[in-house]
Amino acid sequence: MRNKLSNLFFILTIGLILISCANRGNPSGGPKDITAPKIVKSIPQNYTTNFNGKEIKIYFDEYVKIKNLTKQLIISPPMDPSPEVTPLGTASKYITIKINDTLLENTTYAFNFGNSIVDNNEENPYSYYKFVFSTGNYIDSLSVKGDILDASLRKPEDFVSVRLYEIDSTFSDSIVYKKLPKYVTNTLDSTTTFSIDNIKAGKYMLVALKDANEDNKFQQLTDKIGFYKDYITVPTDSTYSLKLFKEEADFSIIRPRLVAGEKIAFGYQGDYKNTAINITSVVPDTFKYTITKDAQTDSLNYWYSPRLKDTDSLLFTVKNNKYTKDFTVKISDQPRDSLKIEASKGTLNFKDNFKITANIPLTNFNEKKLTILDKDSLQVAYTTVLDTLKNTYSLIFDKTENNKYFVQVLPEAFTDFFNNKNDSLNYTLSTRNFADYGNVRVTLYNAKYPIIAQLTDAKGELKAEIYSTQPEPLDFRYLDPAKYYLRIIYDTNKNKKYDSGNYLKKRQPERISHFKEAIEVRANWDPIIDFTLLD
Repeated sequence: MRNKLSNLFFILTIGLILISCANRGNPSGGPKDITAPKIVKSIPQNYTTNFNGKEIKIYFDEYVKIKNLTKQLIISPPMDPSPEVTPLGTASKYITIKINDTLLENTTYAFNFGNSIVDNNEENPYSYYKFVFSTGNYIDSLSVKGDILDASLRKPEDFVSVRLYEIDSTFSDSIVYKKLPKYVTNTLDSTTTFSIDNIKAGKYMLVALKDANEDNKFQQLTDKIGFYKDYITVPTDSTYSLKLFKEEADFSIIRPRLVAGEKIAFGYQGDYKNTAINITSVVPDTFKYTITKDAQTDSLNYWYSPRLKDTDSLLFTVKNNKYTKDFTVKISDQPRDSLKIEASKGTLNFKDNFKITANIPLTNFNEKKLTILDKDSLQVAYTTVLDTLKNTYSLIFDKTENNKYFVQVLPEAFTDFFNNKNDSLNYTLSTRNFADYGNVRVTLYNAKYPIIAQLTDAKGELKAEIYSTQPEPLDFRYLDPAKYYLRIIYDTNKNKKYDSGNYLKKRQPERISHFKEAIEVRANWDPIIDFTLLD
């Protein structure tokens, strides 16, 4: 009996030991590390004066790594060539900065790492660490502060750089295209305010840049720019607002070339609307031409006839306001485009027109060969408007709700520039009920007319627009259910369009006021918006 009890006690003991071991094999993990790394020392020390070295080492109490250095690290004044910061992609207990540029005399330099330094395990950031040194006897300590706005967006984009250019004997307005700024900072990814620190007293030009290729220079085609209207003098207690805008590109023609038989594409940048393309080659009396805007690219298509068999090039002069330039275009025997006609399909909004467009300029339309019938087979009267530049016919007719329309196009209704004609075409359209849409009435207070009222989506894409020259209710009708954002453009020069700014001309963009809240449009719902504009 005693042996049995001993054996039982032995088995229970072993079982308890195994259970205990099993429990120890599943640890809870403990509290999550939320502590940022700490700096142990740096060589040289932060805020060193009379610096003349080529290397800086910063030591931490744990392994760290560097993330998004190109966006986060701001060096002021900028260095060219840029310093080498290591390690990248691996963890280390120290960071090394190797300086490759020749440092300026009596200048304070600041390395602001933003949130790029994180610990290796949990990526807790050492936020906004700044290493500062001076090549002179003291550290410059003055600052310029302010905020960033966007001329057309409700909120400016992230990572906007703000820079100061020193006004000295070498300064010119073109400096933003050619040289690095004297001082620079960045709004990083969560703020719209800026502070340029560790600068010396002096006179400066203040500029903001959404720098697409991060080269610290202004590129008109890709970058947004903002500038303060006057030079500023440091020290200053003022705060400055800078409004970013995208310049309209200066007009120019890019690589005109033959792209199909008797079709030359004149690529362009800038505003094409006042462009004249004149042929200066000797051509036969039967020569004719027309110009259309390409639907897919920034090109003007120059169509000509007849085919010039004994000519290998054509000479042109292109004019647009102050722009004038001559071009030689090589031509050859190539097949012409085949006529393709496209039209609106599916659901047609009550405020829209049915549109027919073609890939070759249309020169004739026989309205007797196009019929519109409704769902009861009743013929619908219509009128047409031709946009020659877009090569589009708009068919205008009264639409009723919950109806179907059948557009029947007989052969040879359309004739194109090369005398091609269409085959039979049929299109089916439909309308919804009025109750499927929403309507918005906007009442403006304290407005300065004329104005352009626009509804956009969250990305700023235009969805509806009304032009107004006097106080009146602004009715946006037949809107698809969605969230919309209201903005008001002050049409200062009364040309019925938004005019952006221009840096070299020192022209600020036309003012835009944004309604703070999104407008929720629902089916069969008509919200009324009161918008008081500030002076």
